[in-house]
Amino acid sequence: MSKKNCWEHKKCGRELGGEKVLELGVCPVATEQSVNGMNCGINGGRVCWAITGTLCGGKVQGSFALKVDGCIQCEFYELVLQEEGLNGIAIKDVLKALKK
Repeated sequence: MSKKNCWEHKKCGRELGGEKVLELGVCPVATEQSVNGMNCGINGGRVCWAITGTLCGGKVQGSFALKVDGCIQCEFYELVLQEEGLNGIAIKDVLKALKK
């Protein structure tokens, strides 16, 4: 079984070429190359909780500090933690890569 990116799991349609791109735009997670490969994801697809500007729950989310409480309750966040186990990338390392 392959590991899914957030847009595949959530079926939001905001990935490059997605069905809702014209309506809602491309999600920054799908284009954030600085974290490509982290937790085996494409671009930010498996570290979406750390990326500003995602559209979750029907509204644009802010920075990591503003959205972290909702993200840690998300079923996709829990899935990634379960799948990656001790091999998962620490949030501090994701945030460091995003700052570069």
